[in-house]
Amino acid sequence: MTELRGFYTLWLREVKRYLRDRTRIVSSFVQPLLWLVIFGVGIGASLRGGVQIPGITYQHLIFPGIVGQTLLFTSMFMGISVIWDKEFGFMKEILVAPISRFSIFLGKMVGDSTDALIQGIIVLVLGLALGVNIDPVTFLASLPVMLLITFGLVSIGLTIASFMGSLESFGAIQSFINLPLFFLSGALFQLQLLPDWMQTVSRANPLTYGIDALRSILLGGAWQPFQVQPLFVDIAVVGVFDLAMIAIGTWAFTRMK
Repeated sequence: MTELRGFYTLWLREVKRYLRDRTRIVSSFVQPLLWLVIFGVGIGASLRGGVQIPGITYQHLIFPGIVGQTLLFTSMFMGISVIWDKEFGFMKEILVAPISRFSIFLGKMVGDSTDALIQGIIVLVLGLALGVNIDPVTFLASLPVMLLITFGLVSIGLTIASFMGSLESFGAIQSFINLPLFFLSGALFQLQLLPDWMQTVSRANPLTYGIDALRSILLGGAWQPFQVQPLFVDIAVVGVFDLAMIAIGTWAFTRMK
């Protein structure tokens, strides 16, 4: 019961802290909007007819990728909470509490993942405003996949932050990891159109399978011939990645003093 109470308390703290930061919630509209409107329309127009998928425009193609980008950037950024907690002494109080480091890590990870999911939902609603066809069933089906994607990404951010002593160091490492994960995930293009060596690198990227799963759900049958893997394989790969990162993150928290 103590472990469950500790987990719930940490989860609730992370969610409340996010919901009270209205500036961050409002700003979460801006970046996806810029990518979808400016990049999506501009690059789509330069492709002279867009992508060669019947019924799918370039803007529709990159929409699941922009959802994945929002989940990636938000999830990784959440690791900064560990550094703030270190600065103000809250982390020391958590670590000496009578609960396991696994429960501590899991509480922060699930709380931060919930925050990232909320921002992903904002982007889905934004897509509706831009004309992306999302019915209630598709919307609900995408939520567990989005949450699954955030688990591993938040775990990376928390793991990195557990070894960092300053915000500047965390920001540099975060950017170094974020950009390759995003640009090599196929978020902005079809992997089948890339050179073989780049396809190989992209298939080693766990975010590739998360975005492919989102495309399978959001684009439906139009995307099926172009899938990287069947949907159940995508989910399995992301799930294995999550478990590995949770294990590494728990180990990192046991090393933190």
